[in-house]
Amino acid sequence: MRRPKTFNAFAIMRGEQEDLDMQQQISIITLGIADLARSRSFYVEGFGWRPVFENDEIIFYQMNGFVLGTFNKPALEQDMNRTGLLAPGAFSLAHNVPDPEEVEPVMQRLLAAGGRLLRKADAPAHGGFRGYVADPDDHAWEIAWNPAWTIDDRGQVTFGL
Repeated sequence: MRRPKTFNAFAIMRGEQEDLDMQQQISIITLGIADLARSRSFYVEGFGWRPVFENDEIIFYQMNGFVLGTFNKPALEQDMNRTGLLAPGAFSLAHNVPDPEEVEPVMQRLLAAGGRLLRKADAPAHGGFRGYVADPDDHAWEIAWNPAWTIDDRGQVTFGL
């Protein structure tokens, strides 16, 4: 009988490798959207991101270690062989910035590009500074600064305690 593996976050943070069965990574996050042009405007004008691929159904953005896709909802439903995808979902995506002073300007840029304010930027009890903006399809984006997390020049975020 094989013993279950235990997860030790502190060992992983110290650089000690765990014997995991599967690589811990996400390849693609795909958001179902209603209007590809409207969504493109939000991500290109709001975040300043550049698509790496686009056609009449989907746009891909190369991120720091994964790809973000925005897929017309009917085409996504067909691709998944599933109907009735709901939005918004019980999740949020986050874009962390290296300084607290960057949170509000990023939020303002997203609002100007068609986003909707969900929560004004403020300092939560657990620390940091954050606010929430919904994209044109109501996907929630947290724009945040966390003093314990680092962001390197490639945009890689490292979880800190």
